[in-house]
Amino acid sequence: MASLHASNFLVSSSSKQIRAALSVPKLPSIRFSVPKVQTRNLSEELNTRDGFFNTIPVEKNAIRTTLIHETSSVSMATLQLYATLEAVADRVEMHKNIGEQRENWNSLLLNSINMITLSAATMAGVTATGGAGVSLLGLKLASTLLFSAATGMLVMMNKIQPSQLVEEQRNATRLFKQLQSQIQTLLAVGSPSKEDVKDAMEKVLALDKAYPLPLLGVMLEKFPESLEPAVWWPKNQNSQKTNQEKHFNGKVKRNGWSEELEMEMREVVEVIKRKDSKDYERLGNKALKTNKVLATSGPLLTGIAAVGSAFMGSSNSPWSAIVVAVAGALASAVNTFEHGFQVGMVFEMYRNNAGFFKLVQESIESTLAESDVEKRENGELFETKLALQLGRSLSQLRDVAKKSSYSRIEGSPIDEFASKLF
Repeated sequence: MASLHASNFLVSSSSKQIRAALSVPKLPSIRFSVPKVQTRNLSEELNTRDGFFNTIPVEKNAIRTTLIHETSSVSMATLQLYATLEAVADRVEMHKNIGEQRENWNSLLLNSINMITLSAATMAGVTATGGAGVSLLGLKLASTLLFSAATGMLVMMNKIQPSQLVEEQRNATRLFKQLQSQIQTLLAVGSPSKEDVKDAMEKVLALDKAYPLPLLGVMLEKFPESLEPAVWWPKNQNSQKTNQEKHFNGKVKRNGWSEELEMEMREVVEVIKRKDSKDYERLGNKALKTNKVLATSGPLLTGIAAVGSAFMGSSNSPWSAIVVAVAGALASAVNTFEHGFQVGMVFEMYRNNAGFFKLVQESIESTLAESDVEKRENGELFETKLALQLGRSLSQLRDVAKKSSYSRIEGSPIDEFASKLF
């Protein structure tokens, strides 16, 4: 019992010591004072931004309205140009996507028509080897149907010329990207004006007209009478001005222009007319004639094969089957040459190259037609741009102009083209 009392005493004393050790004194309460944040309305907040404090009184709203009206013309032109830039970027994407789609058309239609034609020709060959008394009605009907389907598909394919459509979309994508970079440069280097907006919109509409997206109604003529250069720029008003005499005192330059530079530009125009434009029109007309012959021959051969396959199985069955097989093989070869080698694309390439030289020619002529030299583009800058467009250095461009002048004086033809790029 004594031991139990002793243990209880020890336990109670130890617990008291633990409670005493764990007891924490109360801390005094501390109050924090938070400063009040002054609230301001929206107009006062706008006035204090960017380090300007109380520069525009809140109550004088008329002052801010006046400032907005003073800059509204420039701001609206910039907004319109940004809207035009967005439309141009959208057209770049549209022409790119449609170009890829029509490139798929060309490859899929070419392979499909060739497979159909060769399958029908193979059936005709099997029919020719069939013995007497063997029923060949199934092969005969299948060959006739396949050749008829190939004829219809070839007529449609030759009408729209998918390879030429692809080249149109490639050129449209490139030209819209060029216009996009021009607008971006204009926005970066200076404040655009209403005239810049009008000029950009006219260029967009001219490109839409030159390279239409739909196939029905507005599709470009694939087989014109002769090659007409592509025109993707708006009509230049300066080209309607009459060229007046401009007087330079020796080699004194005004706005980068001199009499020597004007003569150089005129000689470059003569070289473009006599050599570059003429040569590309000649090559384009050759490609056009070749494409016309191929586009007519393909459906004609498959049509002959379809008609001939209907007479297989009679007394002259071997000969009719041979004619059908040969016509089908020739049609497949013609189709491969026309659409595999993309003759329509070659014609479109020549048409666009001829349009490029026409644009260069009109640009030079319209610039020289401006009587006020100060209103022209700087002469040295214009010469540099022209040299880069033709793939030449400045010295090479001047040499071409000198050769053109000497050849006209001597009455001999010039043996050099203005452009080294195409």
